[in-house]
Amino acid sequence: MENLLTIILTTVIIATLLNVLLKRYEIPTVIGYIVSGAIISQLFGLTHAKHNESLHQLAEFGIVFLMFTIGLEFSIRHLKAMRREVFLFGGLQMVVTGNLFGAFAHQVLGLELKSSIIIGFSLALSSTAIVLKMLTERNEIHSGYGRVVLGILLLQDIAVIPILLMLSIFTAPERSLSDMLLWTTIGAAALLIVIFVLGRWVLEPFLEWTLSADSEEIFLVAALMIVVGISYIAHLLGFSYSLGAFLAGMILSETRFKYRIESDLLTFRDIFLGIFFVTIGMQIEPQVLWQHWVLIPALLLGIMGAKALVIFTLLNTFLQRRTALKSALALMQVGEFALAVFAIAAQNRLIDPEIVQVLIVTIVLSMILTPFIINNLRRIADRLVQQEPPEEIPIVSAGYHNHILVLGYGALGEKLSRELRKRSLPYLIVEHDYKLVKEAQEKGEPVILGNAASERVLKELGIRNAAAIIVAIENPEKTRMVVDAVTRIAPEANTVVAVKNSSHQRIIETFPVTHIVNASDLVSHAILSEALRCHLRTPIDAESDLAAALIDSLKATNG
Repeated sequence: MENLLTIILTTVIIATLLNVLLKRYEIPTVIGYIVSGAIISQLFGLTHAKHNESLHQLAEFGIVFLMFTIGLEFSIRHLKAMRREVFLFGGLQMVVTGNLFGAFAHQVLGLELKSSIIIGFSLALSSTAIVLKMLTERNEIHSGYGRVVLGILLLQDIAVIPILLMLSIFTAPERSLSDMLLWTTIGAAALLIVIFVLGRWVLEPFLEWTLSADSEEIFLVAALMIVVGISYIAHLLGFSYSLGAFLAGMILSETRFKYRIESDLLTFRDIFLGIFFVTIGMQIEPQVLWQHWVLIPALLLGIMGAKALVIFTLLNTFLQRRTALKSALALMQVGEFALAVFAIAAQNRLIDPEIVQVLIVTIVLSMILTPFIINNLRRIADRLVQQEPPEEIPIVSAGYHNHILVLGYGALGEKLSRELRKRSLPYLIVEHDYKLVKEAQEKGEPVILGNAASERVLKELGIRNAAAIIVAIENPEKTRMVVDAVTRIAPEANTVVAVKNSSHQRIIETFPVTHIVNASDLVSHAILSEALRCHLRTPIDAESDLAAALIDSLKATNG
């Protein structure tokens, strides 16, 4: 594309300005990206451009990274615990909703049976990208309704496979159904075997080997290779990229590299998701909206209303009414996979192209409404349902409560841990350097390999439930980044920070930190003490003094 650089630059400028403006009114960035895509498509005439296929493939990796990070939080053990949500709730939702929409398209709208089946089950899908992103940002992925929503979305992601299989059968009648089912079964078995073998005997030793190079870039590239590689293997075997990524995340969630990989890949996830939502906006055609200004809003309300009603009715049989309502409202939109299915159906003339355009615009509008609905779920539930016993119970508990978080395991962190262990105080160490983590593990220390500047890691390790946080990182710049993250998440926490000198202390004093211990002050006092007591020949241990001072500060701040 000759104007590729111009298009990219214009998109970035519009998306940045728009999102900054929208954020002031608490409107999610998803909306800004979608609107930016719609503006760009009209400015540069990209709506019908066939060369956008490569951009759509690139954007799909936003969902890949999203599903991978979700997979990191849900190991195979947790997925087994969610079998009711995935297979019972998800299965019922797909079967009932798909048949309802399909029957309406065939009996009421008079469409062909094959077209009606594809339309019905595609409309039953919800938006994994938007819903999971919103729940993750709101820290509700582990809530009562978050568990239900995740389970149903996982089943929908799996259901894309039989939908695409039906599409292949309807558009390629020369291939027998038995052959397709056989190859799909073989592909599923091969995918599970490959991922199991890789996860059990290859991935963890490989990541440990890359860390031996002592290079963050090499580890990051290795992590990217794993995500993209396993996703591509799933694609080659006939499954979606995102399903492969989710399985890869579940396998790696059982390893000691979980937190570090998660924090390293968050930026890539958010960038690719931004691209994905821009491509969604590029599919909006204003002329279609203008031509069908009555039909599209009617379809939008009908589809979202019917979908919410079906999901609520099904879930209300098994769950609290409030949980069922919040789950139904979160899943009432139509998802991004439906866009891909309709595009393939239109190319193969299975569905009329004009009908597809109407459906695409309707789907995109349902996705635009979703962030507003999710942001107001609690308010809507409060109005429609009387308060019930709280369902917001985490499905995965880190098990950390009233503990001391020691951020950093250098010379100072090691001494602090030793002192805490002597006092039989519950503590947890967070360290980014794999060599130091191995040393701590050999000593039996409770240590996590992760980036202490990552908000996600700190939340996972129960920072809000911690009795105190000690920042014992020797690098001043990293100390500032960690303190920034800590004070943003838990500004009221008892936080003790070790600094090297007065200039470093002045920087940290700009944050709402409970107590700061200046190492240079302690060392100067120790030197003066030695000079006045020169008859003593035992050298002073400045780091032990600093550790003692931090412990004393901790006692003072924690009462």
